[in-house]
Amino acid sequence: MIPTPYYIVYEEKLRRNLNLISRVSRESGAKIIMAFKANALWRTFPIFIDYGICSTASSVNEMLLANDELQCKAHTYCPAYTPETIEKYVAGSSHITFNSVAQYERFRDVVERHNAAKPAERVSCGLRINPMCSIVETDIYNPCCPGSRFGITADALTSLPDGIEGFHFHALCESTSYDLEQVLRAVEQQFGQFLPQLKWLNMGGGHLMTRKGYDVEHLIGLLKDFGQRYPNLQLILEPGSAFCWETGDLEATVVDIVENSGVRTAILDVSFACHMPDCLEMPYKPRITQALNEVDPKLPTYRMGGNSCLSGDYVGDWSFDHELQVGERLTFEDMNHYTTVKTNMFNGIHHPAMVLERLDGARVVMREFTYDDYKSRMD
Repeated sequence: MIPTPYYIVYEEKLRRNLNLISRVSRESGAKIIMAFKANALWRTFPIFIDYGICSTASSVNEMLLANDELQCKAHTYCPAYTPETIEKYVAGSSHITFNSVAQYERFRDVVERHNAAKPAERVSCGLRINPMCSIVETDIYNPCCPGSRFGITADALTSLPDGIEGFHFHALCESTSYDLEQVLRAVEQQFGQFLPQLKWLNMGGGHLMTRKGYDVEHLIGLLKDFGQRYPNLQLILEPGSAFCWETGDLEATVVDIVENSGVRTAILDVSFACHMPDCLEMPYKPRITQALNEVDPKLPTYRMGGNSCLSGDYVGDWSFDHELQVGERLTFEDMNHYTTVKTNMFNGIHHPAMVLERLDGARVVMREFTYDDYKSRMD
């Protein structure tokens, strides 16, 4: 038995999602690429390569990971490029999106020199637009909230700069196809005069097409209809969560049980702050396989506490059909997307290992972490 804590990713579940995403791409004509901000577990990338998946990048490191481990050039967007990074981005990208006209004008010549020198590796330039269509209720994940630093609003774009071939927008977060329909309506109303002049339109992420209940057929129809209206455009989607939705868990062990003011807390060998940060940022309460679906105060009920010294490193409450025991294992479900990429080593808390369950059920430890990993981060 593999000792806890560890993240486990299930190949069968990954392939289930990849099959659905590939069908949407095939039937709609849209190119669907993966956002590393939700999943950068590169030891699983051979599975993604089987489906011809490419990726986005929002940093030089993400771009290099795409080049090295997905064996593709990246669709790159960064809020602000610098003289020190722009040439690296251009060398490793197929598309590069600028957050402002000023950024494009500042670095346009770098792209043009590259394209002249390496026409076979030509990079296509785009602008990020902001349709100011707020679908996302949680501000920390809402790129279209008032005052957003992301993208150009319609009133600031009076003409299309020479050399711009595409638009990129991002307005969704784990959203539906009907939300996308609303955003596309806003894009057409505000930026429609430019669309016939472009080669591609990147619709960003947040398309949670692999979630149960998502209307996949509506998404396919929506993309096909939009593509028929603008046959000049290559449509691109770059979901993050959809690729790894419900494909992995975090296995933990109860190491102590304490009580204060009538609240019982099961202290774990994992940390919400370190290993499940979205639970605190969003916030949300994850599912625990061994717990009941609903809290029942008549049954043994516990808050879950992380093993760090941060006072707020806890989430609660869960009820169980039995009293929890020290040494009991608990499974925090759906802890792959936006989890493994956000972990940290605050307090020097031991980082969970990374495990892959193959199609035949065999479990392979892809990576274990040691003191040297913590020490080298401070070096």
